[in-house]
Amino acid sequence: MCQNQSTEAPTVVRLPRYTKTEQAEILGDGDDPFGVAATGLTWLPKEEHFGIRHGDRLVAHAGLLRLPVAIGDVRTEVVGVGGVAVAPDRQGQGLARLVVTAALDHARAMGPDHALLFCRAPLVPLYERLGWLPLDEDVLVEQPEARLVTMPLRTMVTPLRDNAYWPSNPVRLFSLPM
Repeated sequence: MCQNQSTEAPTVVRLPRYTKTEQAEILGDGDDPFGVAATGLTWLPKEEHFGIRHGDRLVAHAGLLRLPVAIGDVRTEVVGVGGVAVAPDRQGQGLARLVVTAALDHARAMGPDHALLFCRAPLVPLYERLGWLPLDEDVLVEQPEARLVTMPLRTMVTPLRDNAYWPSNPVRLFSLPM
């Protein structure tokens, strides 16, 4: 056995909070850690947080937030997933799968039938491998000054229940995106 490598399997833990300092542990302290500043969007903070530590360092995170939406004329709620991050030096080790799966396990107890996320195009294949489905419909989200904008990032959904069905209808998020 190699003495330099940890044999301990990564474990997801529920985090009591998720601060800018903890985000910087994972992604560094750059101005645009998620690569979405060009969208000009204002984002909501998440309320539930899940992470993976390697030693003293947080190396992965996923956050959740329950949100009101309309799918066509039907008002409902979704669990928004956001702030998914894996430290660059730890990518390719299955940590995104672990932290997102743990977050979705918790989301199933939150009530809504679906989880929803927004991601940059290069991340779509990753989320598809995790069972997420891209939406073809435009998604409207709220922004400050009572503005409604079309989400410029890719919207993806995943069922939280075996019998959950997502209809092909326009989607409106009745809040800032997460």
